[in-house]
Amino acid sequence: MKIAVASGKGGTGKTTVSVNLYRTIGKYFDKNIRLVDCDVEEPNDAIFFHDLKLVEKKEVHQLIPKIDVEACTFCRKCVEWCEFNAITIVKSLGFAEVNNDLCHSCGACSVACEFGAITEYPQPLGIISHFDTGIGNGFTEGRLEIGSAMQTMLIKEVKKEVSQNSSVIIYDAPPGTSCPVVETVSDADYIVLVTEPTPFGLHDLKITVDLLTDLAKPFGVIVNKAGLGSDEVYSYLDKKNIEFLGDIPFTKEYAANYASGNIFENIPTEIEGTYMDIAEELMSKRVLL
Repeated sequence: MKIAVASGKGGTGKTTVSVNLYRTIGKYFDKNIRLVDCDVEEPNDAIFFHDLKLVEKKEVHQLIPKIDVEACTFCRKCVEWCEFNAITIVKSLGFAEVNNDLCHSCGACSVACEFGAITEYPQPLGIISHFDTGIGNGFTEGRLEIGSAMQTMLIKEVKKEVSQNSSVIIYDAPPGTSCPVVETVSDADYIVLVTEPTPFGLHDLKITVDLLTDLAKPFGVIVNKAGLGSDEVYSYLDKKNIEFLGDIPFTKEYAANYASGNIFENIPTEIEGTYMDIAEELMSKRVLL
């Protein structure tokens, strides 16, 4: 079972929910579980594991084409084949160049060129690391190369590196509703949406619900920081008949533990119980998948 934890906006508690579900399921329901941090621009899951042991670290590259202007005939066929507008050719200036930031390494230009003017070279994309957390099958993290805009490409590579032998995999998705989120949830069996009872939280929740509806993905909602805002988010869930998985009350004690990276220590009884209930509900869905 693959569970993606997502949110329409940053700061709702998506990572908090991800690591706590990983801990709760791994401790009480299924030890054959793995956590995967797909928020490759800002991976934070590792902060909350104090005894991490690095098992494997791998540098990932993307292939970037380079045009040899001596061999190039400036026919512009590669430009026509490039769907990402990454190639610029000006015949009168003898100019032919690939924009690395726009290139998606699809290889179309290499196929299009009939004169052998295009070759590909590796460019760092990011780092994929596997850790032993002492819980289940451990934890995998993707970390994007600074300056790269290829989040989706790295997320694909991260997911390829995750062994499918785990009976439960939790994807901690990036915030928002853009391509990296779509890639993260694409093969998930169920999505847990994390929101907060604020106007911004509700606004971005609605956008994410529309996305998952278009993708025909089953999902439920957790309301984090319950008690801080209004009840509008609950009214919305009732109106749309969206599955409500539970709410996590806001407490200063828990917030202080989070701020110091100690969310596994001194968990308030009420919050521990909520995670137990949510984990039990998620595990019950395996029978239906």
